[in-house]
Amino acid sequence: MIRRYGEAVKAGVRYRYRPGVYVVLALSDDVLLTHQARPIPELQLPGGGIDPGESPVTALHREVYEETGWSIAAPRRLGAYRRYTYMPEYDLWAEKICHIYAARPVLRLGPPTEAGHTALWMSVATAVRRLANEGDGAFLRAYHDRRRAAL
Repeated sequence: MIRRYGEAVKAGVRYRYRPGVYVVLALSDDVLLTHQARPIPELQLPGGGIDPGESPVTALHREVYEETGWSIAAPRRLGAYRRYTYMPEYDLWAEKICHIYAARPVLRLGPPTEAGHTALWMSVATAVRRLANEGDGAFLRAYHDRRRAAL
């Protein structure tokens, strides 16, 4: 069973299944996030939807580049969570299955190619407080706690 974060399922709403991949990109005690300006300004883990026929890892590389301008290496899956939400940019209610990875940021290739996105480095502690959804924050916190315990 996949843990659910966020709002409860709304009765009478038809949700569209939408799998996606998101990534924790940490260097020391900092993490790379993306700020999405529209439709609602928010900080997010880089990532997004998996296109039909696309593998999760291919989608992860594509989404990270589009939203941050960075290339990544050595992605490994941390887990997944479910959330039910309205996506105004697509005018749909979605059942999002969010597959979370950790990877190493390798090289900034340029600015984000997806309009309205800005790549931002910030401390993990600040990021956990400021991420737009609690599922992302929970995975980031757990990942950082495991890294610190291993030191």
